[in-house]
Amino acid sequence: MKEISTSELSGLLSRPGTRIVDVRPVDAYNGWPLRGEPRGGHIENARSLPLKWTDYVDWIEIVQHKGILPEDRIIVYGYGQADTKAVATRFLKSGYPDVTIYTRFVDEWSANAGLPMQSLDRYRNLVYAGWVHRLISGERPPEYDNDKYVVVHAHYRNRDAYLSGHVPGAIDMDTLALEAPETWNRRSPEELKEALERHGITADTTVILYGKFMFPDNRDPFPGSAAGDIGAIRCAFIMMYAGVKDVRILNGGFQSWQDDGLEIAYDDEPKKPAQDFGAFIPAKPELAVDTPEARQMLQSRDSELICVRSWREYIGEVSGYHYIEKKGRIPGAIFADCGSDAYHMENYRNLDHTTREFHEISDIWIKNGITPDKHLAFYCGTGWRGSEAFFNAWLMGFPRISVYDGGWYEWSNDPANPTETGIPERLAATS
Repeated sequence: MKEISTSELSGLLSRPGTRIVDVRPVDAYNGWPLRGEPRGGHIENARSLPLKWTDYVDWIEIVQHKGILPEDRIIVYGYGQADTKAVATRFLKSGYPDVTIYTRFVDEWSANAGLPMQSLDRYRNLVYAGWVHRLISGERPPEYDNDKYVVVHAHYRNRDAYLSGHVPGAIDMDTLALEAPETWNRRSPEELKEALERHGITADTTVILYGKFMFPDNRDPFPGSAAGDIGAIRCAFIMMYAGVKDVRILNGGFQSWQDDGLEIAYDDEPKKPAQDFGAFIPAKPELAVDTPEARQMLQSRDSELICVRSWREYIGEVSGYHYIEKKGRIPGAIFADCGSDAYHMENYRNLDHTTREFHEISDIWIKNGITPDKHLAFYCGTGWRGSEAFFNAWLMGFPRISVYDGGWYEWSNDPANPTETGIPERLAATS
């Protein structure tokens, strides 16, 4: 197996046709120093391709989807030589002839502040299973200094998903505690205050949320869907809006907990109510946009409504939901491409349910004209997919972002609001 030195790799970073592949866990790629390396994150412009994924039958499709081609020069690095060689060998066996390994990431690259690295801006708010395990075991995990925390298993009308196995010590929360089924919008400040206090959550509580990929009948009719964690992220957005200062998501949800072989609990953990939330709700009203402001944003050069729906929903072939009759989109809204339909977020998720490489999400947005210099309000049908896109933008450090909470459901129910179908002219011209 060919090896490359640190100085040689440094000289190849910007060379066309060179692809650097990071085979460490996605959490290390995002920024967590899982092996105590001096700097967390990844080598500049590296792509995330964890060793774990080599077990997937469609591994080569993942590789090609990342734009890594057989004619490229492939440089593979990770924490250990065995992991690095395993992925490099997989490349060679898959018809990639020019593969080299780099084995000095921790002791040379990470240790040298002059060598370029990148990380997810708010990676600390996207925690890994081992971090949560240390927390609930009484050991203070990395980069954490709060003694007051709550682990929340989020679900939609499905306590069976919680009772059939959950993170030890986690309480359950139905998403309906924070959003109203009549509109699917966030509940009133008074209702949010009562719900959060009932679940033992104050403004100063660290809340770690996760979901599980099960529907009310204990099966997932949409394999690979984001049904579990997207509900957790929906709750995270509403908690942030309310004023919870430290909200975190378990990357990959309950699946990542299982994948790490950690203990699973089956008890019904009692909630410990808090006396007072401790802050005025909403403490962060700017995180939510309602229809009057959405109308204003459409007229502003400094803001954009971002449609986090599927292409068929966007052009008006389907409404996306059985309870939404009208098809189409908000005129002027920019397409952010969630995935195949209203129940999937493939473009924002990896196959193991972890959050997709943030460079790839950013590439989708840049391609469609979504940039961080404007006020961006993400929306979908009823707020869940919009909340996930919002949370990704927040993790990336976008400065002015919101969720248009009413989304297509509220917008389309008002006949005074304009709608349109078909392919927008600006997209038709480039297709």
